[in-house]
Amino acid sequence: LGRDPELRYTATGSPVANFSVAANRRYTAQDGQRVEETIWFRVTAWGNLAEIVHQFLRKGMAVYVEGRLVPDLNTGTPRTFKRRDGSIGASYEVRAETLRILSGRRDANEADTATAEIAVATDPVLDEDIPF
Repeated sequence: LGRDPELRYTATGSPVANFSVAANRRYTAQDGQRVEETIWFRVTAWGNLAEIVHQFLRKGMAVYVEGRLVPDLNTGTPRTFKRRDGSIGASYEVRAETLRILSGRRDANEADTATAEIAVATDPVLDEDIPF
């Protein structure tokens, strides 16, 4: 997690939590150089899962998130933005459906702690939602 989850409530009282997760990839390019990529995802959890996320997750923890990608409603692609240096970036949003805590926050005197999977159905998946 890149930051502690933020919990808020909609006008109808539904809880929603937002947090960010980094996905890292390491590989060796054709020229022999080691390459490290980091892609940040904005994650949104709803309902009971939002409350659990807010209660148990903290910055620095390792988590596994399953869900669906939420595209920009105008373009159908990831949201794009212009950075301060003028380059273009993309923002990926995931609506969490299942979450597994892989480890506790790393501390000098504390080992990683594994916990159970948290799976809360936030809404049913309809056949028309599946792209294949």
